[in-house]
Amino acid sequence: MLGRDEIFGLVHPYNDVHTLGIYNAGKMLQDCGYKVFYADELVSKAIEEINRNDNVQVLVKWIKENKITRLGFSYRLDPNDAQLSFGRTYHLLKEKKCFDFQEGSLRQIYFAGLPQSCELIRQEYGGDILTFWGDETRLESLKKLGVPDYLISSSVLSSSKYDDDRFAFASELLKNGDYKFQKPIYRGTYPNYGTINDTVAERIVNNRKYTNLPLIRVHAGPYNPNYNEAKKEFVSWLKTLAETKYLDVISIGTSQLTQSNFGEEWGEKHNGGGVPLNSESDYYEVWKAARPMLVRTYAGTKDIRQLAEMYEKTINISWHALSFWWFNELDGRGAYSVKDNLKQHFDTVKYIAKTEKPLEANVPHHFAFRGGDDYTYILSGYLAAKAAKKMGIRHFVVQTMLNTPKYTWGVQDLAKARTLIKLVRELECENFVVYLQPRAGLDYFSPDLEKAKIQLASVTAMMDDIEPDNPNSPDIVHVVSYCEAVKLATPEFINESIQIAISSLDAYRECKRRNGFDMSFEDDVQRRCDVMYSKIKNIVGMLERSIPDLYSPEGFYEIFKLGILTAPYLWNCREEYADVVKWKTDFVDGGVAVVDENGNVIDPVERIEGILGKREVLIHA
Repeated sequence: MLGRDEIFGLVHPYNDVHTLGIYNAGKMLQDCGYKVFYADELVSKAIEEINRNDNVQVLVKWIKENKITRLGFSYRLDPNDAQLSFGRTYHLLKEKKCFDFQEGSLRQIYFAGLPQSCELIRQEYGGDILTFWGDETRLESLKKLGVPDYLISSSVLSSSKYDDDRFAFASELLKNGDYKFQKPIYRGTYPNYGTINDTVAERIVNNRKYTNLPLIRVHAGPYNPNYNEAKKEFVSWLKTLAETKYLDVISIGTSQLTQSNFGEEWGEKHNGGGVPLNSESDYYEVWKAARPMLVRTYAGTKDIRQLAEMYEKTINISWHALSFWWFNELDGRGAYSVKDNLKQHFDTVKYIAKTEKPLEANVPHHFAFRGGDDYTYILSGYLAAKAAKKMGIRHFVVQTMLNTPKYTWGVQDLAKARTLIKLVRELECENFVVYLQPRAGLDYFSPDLEKAKIQLASVTAMMDDIEPDNPNSPDIVHVVSYCEAVKLATPEFINESIQIAISSLDAYRECKRRNGFDMSFEDDVQRRCDVMYSKIKNIVGMLERSIPDLYSPEGFYEIFKLGILTAPYLWNCREEYADVVKWKTDFVDGGVAVVDENGNVIDPVERIEGILGKREVLIHA
């Protein structure tokens, strides 16, 4: 058990830019009252070439000056490189007598990295080195480190109860194995089912006549460097999924070249993973093989409207998804500037409105991936929904990615999702229908497949708590297969994941109906939701009064350029968007908040008031 006097040092080689986990761990320990030092650029560069004697001295000096007793070493790149880098550092620290059983201060050294890296470290050092895969909860990590309960804040202990209770529920579900007997839900109760005239709106309406269990959507696609073999394998997958009938909507996991260079000669260009479709006939072949499933796919990153038109013609796309500020030069997924990307997207939305197909704003989680705060998450999704309605979209899909970041507490996850769907539902009218589509986070699942199954059941149960008073919510569930932390989701894994998800949702509803689940978390969730809802409404009012033509490419570009939407971990275009990346965010009370240099939370309304105030001064200067 750790005492109060421990001092932690957290390091990583300079070439490994995956530092979010380090800062999360550090903040977690600081909240328990421990002093934490993060390796600066000098130390990180020294570790990258630790075999040089002068670099070893840099690290040793840093440890001695800060009197570090516990050293955490993080490396999330190649496992063999991780083993080598860690091994060199560990043995050189021993050689320099840095441990307390020698002449130094170090009592323990830890390793955090990919599962394969952790296994290599375990094989080489046994129990001497405590390893972290990154799938541990906040409480699990603290317990694993040996932090005593009296140093862990009551908010961590109490807030984890909702997550712990769901995990226990999910564990029991998986233990009894009943999910394996889950049968497909028959949806073919209407004439257009599976035809070229079928729509997701019609399928949802007809589905509700027979069950309140949601439609199931999955994103999938094999990777094979041989393009023809990849397409052939995907068609085979589709036929299997269509025959087994668990899946309602297949989302094609197309390659980067398909999205950015469709219809061109690819030559030796790198595929980038995913299914390489490069002609209208390729897409039509997919649609035929997928019968009676609905089909959708990624938007393009070039010629976006033309590709949307092609999707309508070839696969009768079930709904379109656009990311507005993303999939361009910002994230390296496309060549367009942010401004040009927004112009293309708004033009495409106007086209989609004419088709009367739904639109999904594939937006909030992209800010979350890059360190954006929870208000940015909600605000970006709400603004996209309002823009869509103004441009004539009649059906709108609200995607909310739970566990993003994966350290977020369940009560905060619920509050974010509830606030966003509440705001967008207020836009509903005869000509604007909203569908909720929750999903698990991209990096949520454990590499331990049995644990990952439990996680899938647990996060699916949470989806039923987003709109607890709506028996038909969620409308669609995007099932992320439990195996995706370690391997490609083939039809076998996809179908089993769907069985787990449907069984969990059904069993969780029955558990709540029998008052068999502790709902004491509700007060905390509603309190958080009320605060965020009020502040977002205030912020949107300010933006609508201050930004001319807010719901336009120019308006969306301006609020991004001003830094109203935060993305501190943005790697590209940082100089151009200095006001976007300058905001520091941190984990606070289970969520992500903008903080000042002292770690104090900056009120989102006051922050945006300040930005708009400076804007006014510049305009009238």
